[in-house]
Amino acid sequence: MVGEVLKHFGRVDILINNAGRGYDAPLEQIDLDKYRQLFELDVVGPLIAMQLVIPTMRKQGGGMIVNISSGTSLMYLPNMSAYSSVKRALNSITLTAREELAKDNIIVSVVYPYMTLTDLDKNMFGVEGGDFEPEPFEGEADANLPPPDPPEYVATRILEVIETEEAEQYAHDWMRRLG
Repeated sequence: MVGEVLKHFGRVDILINNAGRGYDAPLEQIDLDKYRQLFELDVVGPLIAMQLVIPTMRKQGGGMIVNISSGTSLMYLPNMSAYSSVKRALNSITLTAREELAKDNIIVSVVYPYMTLTDLDKNMFGVEGGDFEPEPFEGEADANLPPPDPPEYVATRILEVIETEEAEQYAHDWMRRLG
């Protein structure tokens, strides 16, 4: 992917790592092979992409890397320990890389989306045969939670962190208190 971008544009100014797959299961029922797959996708994949763009960004005098995490990485939610833990690992890599790469004018930021109206649940690992069976969202929010955000809203938050170059961007201000 990075090679194709360099071949076409000759540079990489911004990398946005937005891969992810959820996992909804109690801790004692987490399948270790699925957890390793989750870790590979949600942590190792972004790390590889970062390692591939850093030399180019350094040579061109700077750039920006934005890693998309999850609001669950700021919370302690039952059945979400596998997903939350890998996103926490991504947070740590991101914020450490921010410190390491500042001298090279490479800005690294993390975005914490809230629940987003995407098809993440269709590919989520779960307890029963590996398939997660979500409750359909039909416009009625849980009384304790705000409704999910449309993808366009999350995109505006990503754009905002690119413009402000802040270390962390929360989908909603109330999420700051969770971190």
